[in-house]
Amino acid sequence: MPNLRLTRRQIDELPHPEAGQVYYRDTTLPGFGLRVGSRTKMYFAEGQVHGRTRRVTIGRADVFAPEVARKRALALLAEMSEGQDPNEQKRKARTEQITLATSFTNFFEARTTLSPYTVGSYQRSVRLYLKSWQKTPLTMITRQMVLKRHQEIAKAHGETTANNVMRHLRSVYNFIAATEEDFPPNPVQILSQARAWYRERRRQTVVTALDLPMWWKAVMAEPEYSRDFLLLALFTGMRRGELSRLRWENVDLRARTLHLPTTKNGDPLSLPLAGFLVELLEARSKASGGSEWVFPGTGKVGHLVETKKFLARVGAGSGVAFTMHDLRRTFITIAESLDVPHYALKRLLNHRTNGDVTGGYIVINVERLRDPVEKVATRILELANV
Repeated sequence: MPNLRLTRRQIDELPHPEAGQVYYRDTTLPGFGLRVGSRTKMYFAEGQVHGRTRRVTIGRADVFAPEVARKRALALLAEMSEGQDPNEQKRKARTEQITLATSFTNFFEARTTLSPYTVGSYQRSVRLYLKSWQKTPLTMITRQMVLKRHQEIAKAHGETTANNVMRHLRSVYNFIAATEEDFPPNPVQILSQARAWYRERRRQTVVTALDLPMWWKAVMAEPEYSRDFLLLALFTGMRRGELSRLRWENVDLRARTLHLPTTKNGDPLSLPLAGFLVELLEARSKASGGSEWVFPGTGKVGHLVETKKFLARVGAGSGVAFTMHDLRRTFITIAESLDVPHYALKRLLNHRTNGDVTGGYIVINVERLRDPVEKVATRILELANV
């Protein structure tokens, strides 16, 4: 490295290299120097911390006078002589600014291919179940905090919800740790190490043929928005989020089709509409008042979001406890009972055929699904005694 006295005149006269960087050491203060790149000139301080060389950037030469930078270098060199690593202090200060809320925001900005369903699920975790941690620096979340919160969520909201929330936290933490150096180990690891994950069993609940008439009667007593929402769920098997975000621009009543440009697995889906649903949606369209949403809401997003209240009303009125996903299972169970072909069933639920060579060759379009959809609708109406 060339040695010279770093004055304003000397610094201004130093040429920029065409490529790479050139380091100049100050002859007045050992450990103080200038790094000259192809476009910029930066002051630095270089010293030893516990036997290891540490180089700390001070600032641009076109912003700081040499005298100011030299004083800053003297302070940094004094810290390093006392065993303090300024770079580590900077890193710590920077990571402390990365809160849980900003971590989720950064995660969404980077993962632009996530489906709206997935984004909504992550947002729900941080908004409802990790709310008190939103301003907490990510590095301050400890293993014991994770273990305790996991147990609290399970007790209040169910074991599956607790597992999902911690999976979301683990994913976001891993993403942030990959972008930062020397980030602490993921605290969610404690759930694996302590074997504290809750065992999840796939729900097998449906609205049975015996319960369907009473369920139908309670649904028909609902306001139009909740009645139509539940009926559309039952007759299509669509997920709650897909129904909530359904726009009129994706409903073609003339062609009797419904299109979902984005779904949970990221694949678009087009479905035929049974005659019963065409009539239902025609009535909703006439009364829509120009809203872009099939199911408008009063919140900021503009569409219906929360369904718990009317699910509880229908459950109480019919004596049938059910979830939105139970309606999805009910739809596909009825379809299977009618001997709808396996690949048509998978397409109706928008399940991929990954790993299935034969499935990869089969093209199932909207018209191929129209007859199965009409059969399912007819069977639902029969079971509900309509």
